[in-house]
Amino acid sequence: MRLPRLLRGSLLQAGGRAQRWLHGLMQDRPLLITTLLDHAAKFHPDVPVVSRRVEEPDRFHQYTYSEAAARCMQLANALQRLGVRQGDRVATLAYSSFRHFELYYSVPGIGAVCHTVNPRLHDDQVAYILNDAEDSLVFVDPPFLPHLQRIVQDHPLPHLRAVVVMAGEEHLSEEVSNALAEHGLEVLAYETLIDGERADFAWPTFDERTASSMCYTSGTTGNPKGCLFSHRSTLLHTFGACSADGFGVRHQDSLLSVVPMFHVNGWGLPYATAMCGAKLVFPGPRLDGHSIYEMLRAEQVTVSAGVPTVWLMLLDHMEHTEGASLPDLQRLVIGGSATPPSLVEAFEDKYNVNIQLSWGMTELSPCGVVGSRKRSMVGWDQSQYQPYQLKPGRAMYGVDMRIVDEEDQELPRDGTSLGRLQVRGPWTIERYWNFSEASTDAEDWFDTGDVATLDEEGYLTIRDRAKDIIKSGGEWISSIEIENVALSHPLVDSSEGPGAAVIAIPDRKYDERPLLVFRRKPGAMLSEEDVREFLAPHFAKWWLPDRVVFVEEPLPLQGTGKVWKLKLRESLAQGGLHGVGVETR
Repeated sequence: MRLPRLLRGSLLQAGGRAQRWLHGLMQDRPLLITTLLDHAAKFHPDVPVVSRRVEEPDRFHQYTYSEAAARCMQLANALQRLGVRQGDRVATLAYSSFRHFELYYSVPGIGAVCHTVNPRLHDDQVAYILNDAEDSLVFVDPPFLPHLQRIVQDHPLPHLRAVVVMAGEEHLSEEVSNALAEHGLEVLAYETLIDGERADFAWPTFDERTASSMCYTSGTTGNPKGCLFSHRSTLLHTFGACSADGFGVRHQDSLLSVVPMFHVNGWGLPYATAMCGAKLVFPGPRLDGHSIYEMLRAEQVTVSAGVPTVWLMLLDHMEHTEGASLPDLQRLVIGGSATPPSLVEAFEDKYNVNIQLSWGMTELSPCGVVGSRKRSMVGWDQSQYQPYQLKPGRAMYGVDMRIVDEEDQELPRDGTSLGRLQVRGPWTIERYWNFSEASTDAEDWFDTGDVATLDEEGYLTIRDRAKDIIKSGGEWISSIEIENVALSHPLVDSSEGPGAAVIAIPDRKYDERPLLVFRRKPGAMLSEEDVREFLAPHFAKWWLPDRVVFVEEPLPLQGTGKVWKLKLRESLAQGGLHGVGVETR
């Protein structure tokens, strides 16, 4: 007997009996990235998108969401004319700007994959990534053309067909173009590419699980690994970012996205602003304190997000600028690496800016937790709330997490039980690109590589990366906690990135001991013992670094703004850092 349409559903065998699930009667329209842009253009057409120009950094570009949507359609037509097909990977080596914004929508909009590559990586790593992803096109900002030229000359890139320079014809270098052409690559100017294309394009409809974008892990150990995001995972992440207990982006906001667009979809902010129709501001190639301050003031920015490195540089600039203030800025979301308490206190106390910490990773699209007050904490004064504010936050809906021991047994949420952090959810990775085996267990848990605790209120504390935590005499020492206190020293120089980092050095008796690398402000008189005395009130004696090494140059940074500890370890092993080697005692 044929069931009425209303009662039809999916057949399920349970207990030997055939059962049918009753499907809902709601529309099943796919969650596609271009629906965000369509929404912004239709319901927020006149809201501006502002960028510092990459090719002319002293000038700014401004257009509206409706104008951006028209250019995205032109770009989509151009991509199809270039032969880009569904599933093709299209790479970018670019800063955060309006053209990169257009690629964020047009490439996945035609069913291809927008592959953002970190241009700060070494040539060998970029070549490996381009080959592993099999990118057919690469869009590149003019400042990175010499970088790409070296890569093309030194490494075979058999899948790459063309290079699009993200500027007009006047910014094409004939010398570089000829050099690339010698390797069989067509070189095009972005503005010439889309000029003359119709600003009319029917975005195709396809399965929301189709791949949309791609980003590689930083590769601090071994080769970088590719994370392939889908339209569905990206849209669900965007809903989370716009939620009140997420990034809380609203239509009324003017948002400065300091997060590089080559880093995990720019934390999803170029999508979140379109979803709610917020004003969007891109910093272009300049992330120094003066330039960020200039944009915060000029564009009346109310909320911004980025790694601690940027905000340390901003604070340094403001401390040396008479009358500096941030009258419009209400909130900063800080993540990507550990945030020094002194940074939070400075923005809260001096500039009346609310700080929200967050934690995530590439494999999480990237957001996992965001700081927010629980209902029971409303009305608390700052001294009561600060211990919780300095934690990355509580899990968003869409992210399940737990702490496990070495036997994968879940540990209690008591704030003290230390173990490996595992996550799962609809925007969490299942497996890496070109890997045959899943990166999760049978219950979908993904091991983050972080050592952490969860407290009774659900707040997460990252104690360290598993590879960075110091194992001394059978006990664990958190490099992050020592760094946070060291970064609050009045004579640390964080004007060009974090001025302190802790790494492990081998020790015959205790296995490992902490070493602190410290950059002093110019002219500062500070001894190794002075630094240890500054740290002493905060830690048990056995936590204090055995060595403090002073450096004059900025500490090496990854593209995400984190200190590149692998480089520090290599330098020390090779007798670097002012010739100070480290010997096993």
